[in-house]
Amino acid sequence: MEALAEGLWGLADFHEEKGEIDKAVKCLEAICQSHVSFFPVVEVKTRLRIATLLLKHSHNVTHAKSHLERSQLLLHSIPSCFDLKCRAYSLLSQCYHLVGAIPPQKQILNKALQLTTSSGNELSVKLWTCNFNSQLANALIIEGDYQSSIAALESGYICAAQISYPELQMFFATSILHVHLMQWDDENLVEQAVNRCDQVWDSIERNKRQQCLGLLFYNELLHVFYRFRVCDYKNAAQHVDKLDAAVKADMQQTREIEELTNEINTLNQSLSRSDLHYRDRSALAEKQAQLQERLKSKTRLSSSGQHYLEPAYFGNVKRTLEDKLELAPSPIDGEWLPKSAVYALVDLMVVIFGRPKGHSKECGKRIQSGMHIIQEELVKLGITDGVKEVDLQHSAIWMAGVYLMLLMQFFENKVAVELTRSEFVEAQEALVQMKNWYIRFPTILQACESIIQMLRGQYAHYVGCYSEAAFHYLEGAKLTESKSMQAMCQIYAAVSYICIGDAESSSQALDLIGPVYRMMESFVGVREKTGVLFAYGFLLMKQHDLQEARNRLAKGLQLTHNHLGNLQLVSQYLTILGSLALALHDTVQSREILRSSLTLAKKLYDIPTQIWVLSVLTALYQELGERGNEMENVEYQRKKEEEMQRRLADAHSSIHHIELIDKVKLEVQQFHEIDIKRATAGPSMGVNLDIPESIGLSAPLPAPSSSKLVDLDSRRRGKRKI
Repeated sequence: MEALAEGLWGLADFHEEKGEIDKAVKCLEAICQSHVSFFPVVEVKTRLRIATLLLKHSHNVTHAKSHLERSQLLLHSIPSCFDLKCRAYSLLSQCYHLVGAIPPQKQILNKALQLTTSSGNELSVKLWTCNFNSQLANALIIEGDYQSSIAALESGYICAAQISYPELQMFFATSILHVHLMQWDDENLVEQAVNRCDQVWDSIERNKRQQCLGLLFYNELLHVFYRFRVCDYKNAAQHVDKLDAAVKADMQQTREIEELTNEINTLNQSLSRSDLHYRDRSALAEKQAQLQERLKSKTRLSSSGQHYLEPAYFGNVKRTLEDKLELAPSPIDGEWLPKSAVYALVDLMVVIFGRPKGHSKECGKRIQSGMHIIQEELVKLGITDGVKEVDLQHSAIWMAGVYLMLLMQFFENKVAVELTRSEFVEAQEALVQMKNWYIRFPTILQACESIIQMLRGQYAHYVGCYSEAAFHYLEGAKLTESKSMQAMCQIYAAVSYICIGDAESSSQALDLIGPVYRMMESFVGVREKTGVLFAYGFLLMKQHDLQEARNRLAKGLQLTHNHLGNLQLVSQYLTILGSLALALHDTVQSREILRSSLTLAKKLYDIPTQIWVLSVLTALYQELGERGNEMENVEYQRKKEEEMQRRLADAHSSIHHIELIDKVKLEVQQFHEIDIKRATAGPSMGVNLDIPESIGLSAPLPAPSSSKLVDLDSRRRGKRKI
């Protein structure tokens, strides 16, 4: 009977290699459904194989789960078979994860850990202990139990240290850092986690590091998230550069592997010819051997040959080994995100880093690149035009959520780039697309609702609709639990109220600024602080408290320059400070400041700020009696105002304009909300996309949108002489 089973296993392998998964499953099920009894071990191995096929190649999680639960019952009667028992536990845990059944997942993992605890100290036992601790940490994160999750990961880290496995230690060190970034209870603990990652990474031999591409991406991305969160853009640069270089090197390697593979296939076809001369055959065979050796040297070999018993990842999309970015050795085979998602995420990091510096062209290319990657992956998941949340397979929701959240962050940055460049129609289109995606996937993208409201406010502010802008900012604040997001929305709304210009609006602005100003030291980083200092200084200037305004603004400018490097915000700080210097009759300083501001505004293609600076420069030249400079400046200002009016007219005439500024909240229909929330619950260690610099996930907007705080139209600017 064993020979019959082995024959059916071999036939199943043959069908799987040909992509005939249904036939492979039928071969294996023939063993399970046979009237003749096989040994329990044979049936267990077969059922594990069926479950693996179903998880890798289908959405039939329920069928896989039933095979695994039957395997569990059979294994109870077998005293040995440690490895099979562990594989059954691991696969069953993954099934529970896919269907969102977290309590039974935790129960099965705790049983698995009890098994490993009583099974000695062999290497395989330690590795399985690491596997189960990793999955348990995932499950605990989904329930929001950060402390217990960290405890499980610490157990895994200790276990990896006991077997002197630095790559595995690095997996747990980065995972612990990830949880700290999500929780962020104590900045010292986060910094300690960052330092431990650096120490462990340095302890890995250089040649081994090159084989740990998944860990490299994971570690560097977490470092970028940390640096962005604490507004340390200077030190973030090296990590962004490393990520970008790693993506380019990996893409080059992939191209070379494809070329070598194609060349070998062509040679194989030539060698298959029966009429080939002996000498030619010998030469081709020699070339074939050389090419195969080159291919072998370029292909990253797996650390284990046992992948056939483990699902590729929790997304149920078949991918080759080369498409994975593994974080740990078998039997963990951990993967944070698929390679395509990591590529898109690196593009996003380049955008977030480059946007405040005015690198609009490079940002545009990266936004296009990232969105193209995501759209391709969404199509593979069956998300095409017209598909909605309710149409998704339950087990596809997880991966769909990853790509959809990434897509929304690209849209968010595209809107910001286009608004900065006064490309209002392009900003409208991106914002409308963002809104439409949210309407189609309201539960998966629930965290984006507040972002959309905030961006509607920014669009309205840019086109001079300040009352509408304030409305949308305040609605955005209501829709998020993030204190940082709430603070930024209040700051933006305050600036919009200041721009309205009447006494009541100024009073409303002060009511919004006060609470944020009093708690500004409590925020991580300086983003909220620079924003509220700007708004408060601007309000004080409007109230003619010039010296106090100057003090606040000077402090905010210094923080912005030292920590954020946000050129637009720097330009706007300088413009107000130039106005204040002029009001205080310090014309020399006013001229220098305003020229610097104008240079930055030109670099950013920021027309509103250019017009604002030009209007102040005109007043400066009038005071100094520099008639020639005044006339030249007025002419340049007039051209910019005409250009601005054309752009505003195009925006106002668009069919989307009223839809975006109208004081109406988004209305959506929620689909099977509880199921989707459980499937996307998290963020889990394998699923999480908690990029700390993206509003709507857990923290403030990357490269602060306070860069868009003061964009007054030319009519108001002309009246703002002090």
